Amino acid sequence: MSENTFTIRGAEIIDGCDTPALRQDLLVTNGVISQVGSILKGAEEGKVIDGSGLTLAPGFIDMHAHSDLAVLTDKQHLAKVTQGVTLEVVGQDGLSYVPSNPESLLELREQLFGWNSDPKDLKWDFHTVGEYLARVDQGCAVNVAYLIPHGSVRMLVRGNQPGYASADELAAMKRLTQQGMEQGAFGLSAGLTYTPAMYANDDEIVQLCKVVSQFGGYYAPHHRNYGAKFLDAVVECLDIAKLSKSPLHLTHCHMSHSNFHGKTDLLFEQIQIAEKQGVDVTLDTYPYLAGSTYLHALLPSWVQAGGSKETIKRLAVMDNRLKVIHELTISGSDGNQGGVVNWPAINIAGVEKPHNLKFVGMDLVSAAKLVDKKVEDFYLDFIIDEELKASCVIFAGHEPNVRAIMQDSRHMVGSDGILTGNRPHPRGFGTFARYLGVYARQEKVLTMHGAIARMTGRPAKRLGLTDRGFIKVGMKADMVLFDDQSVLDRSTYETPRLPAAGFEMVWISGIATLKQGQRTQATPGVGVRKVG
Repeated sequence: MSENTFTIRGAEIIDGCDTPALRQDLLVTNGVISQVGSILKGAEEGKVIDGSGLTLAPGFIDMHAHSDLAVLTDKQHLAKVTQGVTLEVVGQDGLSYVPSNPESLLELREQLFGWNSDPKDLKWDFHTVGEYLARVDQGCAVNVAYLIPHGSVRMLVRGNQPGYASADELAAMKRLTQQGMEQGAFGLSAGLTYTPAMYANDDEIVQLCKVVSQFGGYYAPHHRNYGAKFLDAVVECLDIAKLSKSPLHLTHCHMSHSNFHGKTDLLFEQIQIAEKQGVDVTLDTYPYLAGSTYLHALLPSWVQAGGSKETIKRLAVMDNRLKVIHELTISGSDGNQGGVVNWPAINIAGVEKPHNLKFVGMDLVSAAKLVDKKVEDFYLDFIIDEELKASCVIFAGHEPNVRAIMQDSRHMVGSDGILTGNRPHPRGFGTFARYLGVYARQEKVLTMHGAIARMTGRPAKRLGLTDRGFIKVGMKADMVLFDDQSVLDRSTYETPRLPAAGFEMVWISGIATLKQGQRTQATPGVGVRKVG
């Protein structure tokens, strides 16, 4: 009998349909769920696993992951396997490594160092969506789905330069988008506060989303403003979806700016208006008050034009430096949602240079005091010294809004987890466990089956998957077995790489990636392609 044929007896099964648990047995035959019920025929033919006192759910789907390189280089991938994740959606925020050519790939590796590092032992021989997914097929800890990153498409066509796309350039972007969809991508992501995407106008996005919609894909924007103009940015996304006839998935849809504290109804009202006009809208969030990105993202877009080397050159010119400082501290930077930087809210998370390790975990004001500098001078000196490779954690959330948004019927779970750096955001190791342990069991903001639906059935429907995401006969046996009384996130801002508690087993197509809470050596994950 093959290792991916077995029975689980007596578990409380939550099937992903947002319905309460039901104690049942389950039979997996050759990696597929073949029976679900109280007494199973043929169960004696395979191994029997006692699920008594445990909860069995579909494998969790991370709707917003930054594991683009981790899935290729880290075969253990403990951050996600140890909290039940079996599928990650990468290519997020409009920036990833394909489509590319050798020149744009090198620029992307430099720009995204703060998200993914730059593994020296990785063979960089992939430039298309198909080639990337083929690398995933060679064996990963999780399954991987890909979104076409708008910024990467734009960079390949016209570099990291400001300005709107010409007709010929837009036509080239559309061809690249079509190629990516034909090779199995699930949609288009955008990072409209990051270069080069922030230089694009809305029509550029509409035209690319029209291509995506022809393949049944969706639009997943990191929109133009998460600050004082948050609502305007959301409306802009809704308009793009309406014009392109593309479903919309609002990624990391936190509503953190003080202008909107206690005002999530404003968000839902705009979504409801769009829904009445035929727009299909979903969203995801992580259950934390802080965000995270690369530290130089706060810079104005004009100084970032042309890529990392040009940025560093510009910052060496005093007139440019003074202009940047004015925007960071007085008039507002478009790299910082159009506002001035709140220096004490920004902690240094990762550095490349050993002599900067002393700053890790410190906020920028404290770090500046340590070396007797003004904070704005320290910031610019620091990112130059780090050659734009530093990452940060930014505290800006509002707990009542976090809770209100996660209770919405459109809500799904996305970790937005950055896994590299000295002290990364704890969401990489803790998001799914935190939803279950804190917000479902302890705080009862969600029911346990409601939390599970946000991690399984809802994401599967958004992705258009028909073979996973639910505990049903005929589905692939991507599953997680956990203790709903002990499941909890253990990662913190001080110790962010502590695996979650309470997870017993995780399977992909019936192959165990976690067994008795310990990572196995199995790498059954593959690239999941969109069909139809």
